[in-house]
Amino acid sequence: MKLAVFGAAGRMGAAVVRLASEGGDLVVGAAESPASPLLGRDVGELSAVGHLGVAITADVDAALLGAEAVIDFSTPKATPQVAHAVKLARLPWVCGTTGLDAAANKALDDAAAVAPVLWAANMSLGVQVLAELVREAVRRLGPGFDVEIVETHHRQKVDAPSGTAKRLAEAVHEGRGGLREVTGRDGLVGARRHDELAVLALRGGDVIGDHTVHLLGEGERLELTHRATSRDLFARGAITAARFLAGKAPGRYRVADVVAGRG
Repeated sequence: MKLAVFGAAGRMGAAVVRLASEGGDLVVGAAESPASPLLGRDVGELSAVGHLGVAITADVDAALLGAEAVIDFSTPKATPQVAHAVKLARLPWVCGTTGLDAAANKALDDAAAVAPVLWAANMSLGVQVLAELVREAVRRLGPGFDVEIVETHHRQKVDAPSGTAKRLAEAVHEGRGGLREVTGRDGLVGARRHDELAVLALRGGDVIGDHTVHLLGEGERLELTHRATSRDLFARGAITAARFLAGKAPGRYRVADVVAGRG
């Protein structure tokens, strides 16, 4: 595919450029914030794949020229501008930008009226499958099993619980209604209530991301775990999603659709 990468100088953007190039795709456009000191630099050289002849630009429309799809790991502030450009070009748009506000989410919906759009806080195909397994396990094991979610990330992560932990909590709610989420326990809290779903965060070291859903019954327990060992998996998932969107009708798509399409 011919790809335009937004947020191209960031960690995720650079990973997309590198993996796309190694996989035989062509990066034909690269965009960054107007304040970036890397404007004008060759995106291939910045991503350690050699000279690609594609300079990083702040001109979003120019970055789309010749592209067949957009992969976007930029900023929430840039999302409406990206959406406007995507609408004009009617290109598939894979967006992994997190922390979106109401205006950014509306921009995604607006673009989806004329182009296929996929947004996800986590582009991992494995996490999607984990969520599906969690939903089914919670449903089938029933209320006799307590459910707790524990996530672990590096010490620099600023939010808690993680977006992935929240997605797994959604899967639990889909499998069993009426649960009340708690994010910590301290002091004389009493016995665990039957309707609790704890979502607990650990922070330390350089852990990319570990997520475990504990299903705790009488005399047995089941633990469903996903461990991220390389951030490349998120970039690889975004590229897979871009290929999936090629030729699709306008609308909002999910990583679940990508996994189902691969099956």
